[in-house]
Amino acid sequence: MEKTEPRVALVHDFLLDLRGAERVFLALCDLYPDADIFTAVYDPVGTEGRFADRRIHTSFLQKLHPDATSFRRLLPLYPYAMEALDLTGYDLVLSSSSAWAHGVLPSEHAVHVCYCHNPFRYAWNARDATLRARGPVTRAALGIVLQRWRQWDWIAAQRVDRYIANSETTRRRIARYFTRDAEVVHPPVEIERFAPGVVGDHYAVLSELMPHKRIELAVRAFNQLRRPLVIIGDGPDARRLQRLAGPTIRFTGRVTDGEVARLLATSRALVVTATEEFGIAAVEAQAAGRPVIALDEGGVTETVQQGATGVFYEQARPEALAEAVAAFDPLSVDPADCVVNAQRFGRESFAQEIRANVDQALAAGPGPRGDRHRPARGLALAGRRAA
Repeated sequence: MEKTEPRVALVHDFLLDLRGAERVFLALCDLYPDADIFTAVYDPVGTEGRFADRRIHTSFLQKLHPDATSFRRLLPLYPYAMEALDLTGYDLVLSSSSAWAHGVLPSEHAVHVCYCHNPFRYAWNARDATLRARGPVTRAALGIVLQRWRQWDWIAAQRVDRYIANSETTRRRIARYFTRDAEVVHPPVEIERFAPGVVGDHYAVLSELMPHKRIELAVRAFNQLRRPLVIIGDGPDARRLQRLAGPTIRFTGRVTDGEVARLLATSRALVVTATEEFGIAAVEAQAAGRPVIALDEGGVTETVQQGATGVFYEQARPEALAEAVAAFDPLSVDPADCVVNAQRFGRESFAQEIRANVDQALAAGPGPRGDRHRPARGLALAGRRAA
């Protein structure tokens, strides 16, 4: 009997703009060109038409037409939205999850593989910081929501047949928060978009402007150093950061891929202030022949070679970053070494490793039934209390 190809569903949290996770999802879409796409909400304009030729199924939240600036207001509803997606008839479900996509309910016979960018940060590794930033009344209410989310998240994680983590940092978090093992497959980086250029005077930050990205560290450090810094990206923290910035700091907002490549190639170095789970921007900078100055935490420790393609600073303080910038000569780094190091994270190796993991999961088949296909929202109160 001729072997038939599995019917595949690809799932992503939301498709409202093009950030690192969405670029990884695009690579997954390229691997499965005939697969249907499922997501909570979708904005064809915000995603620059990159998914226009695909069959996209959205949740009931699509009727509210959220965009990249408003979707967070619906946060408590997303777990229910993902569980409501109809995945009947699909043999393989491949989810791309930074929050709730891993909580979908596949068919009984289906295999679910999750590529995890990070367990939902606001419920887990950033929970305490998130609550501290709120007033007493909001803190109490949000604390209840996040506790329920943890219960839902843990139960949902037990339904996944196989986890793939984007880094060692994420693998450890999956083990700690979900008590699940995971294989590490680093994200694909479009290294072909980048090439070394003529280096200018500015340093660069490439990031979504969110509080947890700690861009304020770079702003304060470069105010102190009085050196040129170009901050590429946009987000809710943009206005506050602009008010803090001195005359040597320029904000570009969101720019085209070509402009990102140019700004990186002409920079002295990329500055990373966040604890990134992987940190695609650090690899992109190296693909452009530029070194990285990064906090010594998270995924950059897997992608940057100390002394050869960048340097690390130990503490998330402006003074520590300023000291590292002042002590490091970016022009002493050979651009060719940066490019060679970046080539480890190309799309081809990602595709091979994803295929191998999916094939192994399909060969093993779906896990034990039990409560595997029951909605986690109905189990949350009886579920394990997440610490």
